[in-house]
Amino acid sequence: MPALPHDGPMALRIAVIGMGAWGTTLAALLEQQGHAVRGWSRRDGDDPAELLGGVDLAVVAMAMAGVEALAPALAAAWPKGLPLLSCTKGINLEQRCTPGQLWLRQNPQLDVLVLSGPNLATELAQGLPAASVLASTDRDLARHWQHQLSSERLRLYSNQDPVGTEVAGALKNVMAIAAGICDGLQLGANAKASLLCRGLVEMGVVIQGLGGHPASLYGLAGLGDLLATANSHLSRNYRFGLALAEGQTRSQALASVGATVEGANTADAVLALGTQHHWHLPICHEVVALMEGRISPAAAVRRLMERHLKDEDLPT
Repeated sequence: MPALPHDGPMALRIAVIGMGAWGTTLAALLEQQGHAVRGWSRRDGDDPAELLGGVDLAVVAMAMAGVEALAPALAAAWPKGLPLLSCTKGINLEQRCTPGQLWLRQNPQLDVLVLSGPNLATELAQGLPAASVLASTDRDLARHWQHQLSSERLRLYSNQDPVGTEVAGALKNVMAIAAGICDGLQLGANAKASLLCRGLVEMGVVIQGLGGHPASLYGLAGLGDLLATANSHLSRNYRFGLALAEGQTRSQALASVGATVEGANTADAVLALGTQHHWHLPICHEVVALMEGRISPAAAVRRLMERHLKDEDLPT
């Protein structure tokens, strides 16, 4: 597409598809900036394609399962030239791809951007400040929407690595589950710091393996989001890990959280990718084994600690 001017924000017409906690919060932020926002939820029962006509931007804030169901039908009806901003965090198990890649497989002509970062919806809804990264392979497109959507409450940075940004945002949820397990077992600050550091290494393996840039691991979508999600009771994935540490089954832990836990399905998908590509992902492996009831929390910790010794091998 042609280069876009890096102009200041103006009032825009924006459709938000998916009005869960994050979609509702993001819609409110956009309205406070003066944008005209229309939202769609599966509870509405309407055709979401009806929202796409006459808007300047479509934001998809659905869980991965919702995108898997919606993308094949909606991508075919997508208006030409309408940018799609994906806020979904996860990995598709069947196609083993990111949400943005899933949309592009359905419609290769889409202009897809990705939004990810340490954005706990409850804090943003309370008016607390945050930052995030907006990624696109098209630098001009990313910078244009960075200028249009940034506000005093949500500062946006841009990059040209949507794959790395999406993978980092998805994998940090798995590591947040592991952090919840660690805290639930009261293993201490040393153990948690060690766990998260090695979790970053696993995230880097997957980012590089799927074609992302290693630098994204240390940005807002990677380390930034991990620091928030792995340390806050506002995080569903962290609370899910706490429940697993108490001895709850996967279904019991999901019920206790009472909302979508993207990290659970992401762990399944990432482990499948790791098996396919022979990636070394010990933390992901133990999280999945624990969710499947094949091992106790204490045994998972013991297996991680008793593995063969190796070099640190940090992603570069």
